[in-house]
Amino acid sequence: MRVARSFVPAAALACLAAVAPLGAAGPARIFPAPAGEDLSRAFSVAVDGRDCPVYIARVAPRDPARRWAAMDDKKNSADFFETAAFAAFEMDGPVSVVVTCPKPVASAKVLPSSYGIAPSVAGAAVALALERPRHLTLEIDGDWVGSLHIFADPLERDAPKPDDPAVIYFGPGIHEVSRLVVGDGKTVYVAGGAIVRCVVRPDEPFSISSYSGLKNYAPAIELRGKNIVLRGRGIIDSSACPTHARNPIFVKGRDIALEGVIVRDASTWTIPIRESDRVTVRNVKILGYRANSDGIDICNSRDVAVEDCFIRTLDDLIVVKSDKGRGPVRRVAARRCVLWNEVAHALSIGAELREDVDDVLFEDCDVIRDKGREWTLRVFHSDAAVISNVRFENLRIEETRRLISLWIGKAFWSRDDRRGHIRRVEFKGIAARGEAPLVELVGFDAEHAVENVRFQDVTIDGRLLTAKDVKRNGFVRGVEVQP
Repeated sequence: MRVARSFVPAAALACLAAVAPLGAAGPARIFPAPAGEDLSRAFSVAVDGRDCPVYIARVAPRDPARRWAAMDDKKNSADFFETAAFAAFEMDGPVSVVVTCPKPVASAKVLPSSYGIAPSVAGAAVALALERPRHLTLEIDGDWVGSLHIFADPLERDAPKPDDPAVIYFGPGIHEVSRLVVGDGKTVYVAGGAIVRCVVRPDEPFSISSYSGLKNYAPAIELRGKNIVLRGRGIIDSSACPTHARNPIFVKGRDIALEGVIVRDASTWTIPIRESDRVTVRNVKILGYRANSDGIDICNSRDVAVEDCFIRTLDDLIVVKSDKGRGPVRRVAARRCVLWNEVAHALSIGAELREDVDDVLFEDCDVIRDKGREWTLRVFHSDAAVISNVRFENLRIEETRRLISLWIGKAFWSRDDRRGHIRRVEFKGIAARGEAPLVELVGFDAEHAVENVRFQDVTIDGRLLTAKDVKRNGFVRGVEVQP
C-alpha cells in the first residue's frame, strides 16, 4: 500500500513560513472586533488579562429531528439552529485564558481530550493554560451545543502590505463581497479584525438547482489560476447568502494555499477544491449549520494537504469526490484536524465517485463530537470508479454513533450504470468511544467487491476490535483483523 505524502505546494511555502512561531515568547495578539458586529453574551474571554472578542456562531440544534430537518428541508434550512461562540487570538509562547460565564459554573471540559488540558473552575470563571497554538472546545455544565470554540493561532508575521499591487487587502472592519475572482500570482489577505461578508446582489445571474430547487450563484471568492494565496486572521461570513446560494471560497488551479481564516455560516459547500493540483489548506476554521454546508470537498484533484484545521458543519467535514471526465484523485492527506460531525461523515470518500481515487490518508485527527446519522469514517461508493490505497490512521474518536463503513451499491447519488471497486483500505491506531459503534463492509456483487481491508490496533471503548465485530456481506474478500 502506498502512503499519501505530506505535500506543500511551492506557492504556499512563503505563506506557511510567514506564520511560523517566533523564537522568543511574547504576548498574545488580540484583534478588536469590527464596529457593528454583534458579539456573544454567553461568554467573556481574557487572554493574559486582556479582553478578547467572542463571536456568535449558528450551529445545528440539539434535537435530532430538528437537526435532520436542517439537512433535509432545503428551503427552510436556515430556520433550524442554536448558537455557539468562538474566540480567536495569536500566541507565541504560553498564555493563560480565563473564560467568564453569566452564572457560576459546576463543571467544565476541554476537548479534544488528547490535549490533556484540565481547566480550573472558580465561581463563574474557568481558567486554562495553553502552551502552544491549539484549536479547542470548552463545554460548560454539559452544554455541548453552546460550546465555546477557542482558536489559538500561531503568531503571524510578514503580513502583506495594503498597497501591494499583488494583494487584495481586507483590513479591519466589515466588507461586502459578492463576486471576487482571484487570478495568477495574487494574494487575498483578510486581516485580524476584518469580516468579509459574502452577499448576493439583486442583479446577479443565477441558475436553479435540480437538487434543491433553490437559486445558485457563482462563488463569492474564487481562486482560479496558479500561485494563489488566501490568508489572514479575519472572518469570511456567508450568513447574508440564502441557503444553497454560493460557496464562500472556491478553488480551481494549481499551487494554491489557504491559511488562517475563519469561515462562518456557509450557505452550501464551504471550500470545494475542483480539478486542482498542489493545494494546501492549513489552520482554517469552519463553522456551518445549513443544509449541505460541507467543510472541505476535494474533487478530481491531486497533491492536496488539509492540515491543522477545525471543522464543525452540518454535512460532510473532509470528503473526497470525483465527477466524470474531470480527472482522477491522487495523493490526498488530511492531518491534525479537530472535527465535529453534526449529521453526515467526519472523514470520508464519496458518494460521487466516477473517476479513480488512489492514495488517500486521514491521519492524526480528533473527532470530538459525532451526532450524525451516517458514519464517522466511510468510503461510500455508488458509481463505477476504482477506490484504492486508503488509510485511516492514528485517529481519536471521542464519540461515534456508527464508526466504519465501506460500501458499494446503488444510491440516490448514482450516475453510472455499473458499480465500482474498493481495494486496499487500512484502519490503524484508532481509538473510539460510542454508544453502539458498528463496523460494516458491503460489496455489490462478486465482481464489484470490497477487497483487502486491514484493521490493526482498533479499539472501541477500550476493547480491541475482533473479526466478530466486523459485519460483512458475501462480496467482501481479504479482511485482516490484527491486535
